[in-house]
Amino acid sequence: MKKQLTGGEITFDSVLPEYGKKKLLMYADSFRDLAHTFTDSRKQETAEVKAEDRQEYLWKRRLLENRDLMAEHLNEMAQIMTKVAEESYRFIHLGERKVKQLSHIMKEAGILLKDICLMEKEDGHKEMNLVMRAGKGTGLEVEEVGNLLSVFLNLRFMPVRTSPVFISKEWSCYQYVEEPKFHVLTGVAKAVKETEAVSGDNYSFMEMKEGGLTAVLSDGMGSGEKACKDSEFVIEFMEKFLEVGFSKETAVQMINGSLIAGGESQNMSTLDICQVDLYTGVCEFMKIGSAPSYIKRENLIEQISARNLPLGVFYEMDMEVTRRRLVDGDYIIMLSDGILDALSQGIGEDMLPEMLGRVSLKNPSEIANYILNFSLNQSRGKVRDDMTVLVTGIWENL
Repeated sequence: MKKQLTGGEITFDSVLPEYGKKKLLMYADSFRDLAHTFTDSRKQETAEVKAEDRQEYLWKRRLLENRDLMAEHLNEMAQIMTKVAEESYRFIHLGERKVKQLSHIMKEAGILLKDICLMEKEDGHKEMNLVMRAGKGTGLEVEEVGNLLSVFLNLRFMPVRTSPVFISKEWSCYQYVEEPKFHVLTGVAKAVKETEAVSGDNYSFMEMKEGGLTAVLSDGMGSGEKACKDSEFVIEFMEKFLEVGFSKETAVQMINGSLIAGGESQNMSTLDICQVDLYTGVCEFMKIGSAPSYIKRENLIEQISARNLPLGVFYEMDMEVTRRRLVDGDYIIMLSDGILDALSQGIGEDMLPEMLGRVSLKNPSEIANYILNFSLNQSRGKVRDDMTVLVTGIWENL
């Protein structure tokens, strides 16, 4: 929704037209009403459940837990719809003189500019949409246009990660976002249990939105194909749920419910989540039955732990989020249980923070390999359990 305003004026507008906004909010209310229906019926049936027949009691208990899960899913869907309906931007309309100046600069660089819209999101980060095409000759790279915008507006812009490499010769819309304060590099090192062909550990580094990184590590109980399949299930569904907008808390609860519903066909799996906001440097950890994680700041080490059980054990889970603010040069180290098991055969896992504090390497991949090799040396080269190390380094953009 675009308004003609005088140069520099700022307004607050909804992303959706009024009709679409009202319709989406109506759908959200319907989902909430349906969730309340499940909750109310559960309260009535809870009072009726008796323990005369154990099998019948367990069956009814499982039914009530499934209704709870369904109610939570419906409420989360309603929350996502409400968030989309109420999402808004501050539209910053450049003055006519500035638009002409930018058009002239772009034309000199071989780009024809048709329309421009500068917006500020609710979190304060700016976004720019340009309708443009390449002129005669070879067009610029999309990233180079971002550099031109950064110089012109005195604010660093970068293309969204789904952008093409070059500006097309056809009129198209290109999206640029404010560059985050930080950037990251990641490294991974793995070792498979010596009696197995595949690792029971799986991991993922996800960029679900601009300026955000989520690292996820899951260790399937046991080893081999079955453990790999279970941890892969957890990782794949975390990716899907986070991508469509579910919170990590709801995503974890939904995956846990699926594992419990699977009964004996599903094994338990740990889940280690680390989300980093590259605009603020704030990092959030959520650990479900997983090994400790570590934040390395030069030779200082902080351990992040949680005392809870893996996924697939109980319907009700203890989910605790730990927040830390990272600074330039910090490293996040995530491990599977196999690393601690290997250390326990040598210096002991309690000595891990001291060892990490002595590491002077800077590249995340080199740090991950160093930790893995050090652990293997402690176990005399024996890999009694799958071993995985994830390292994320964070630095300020210059």
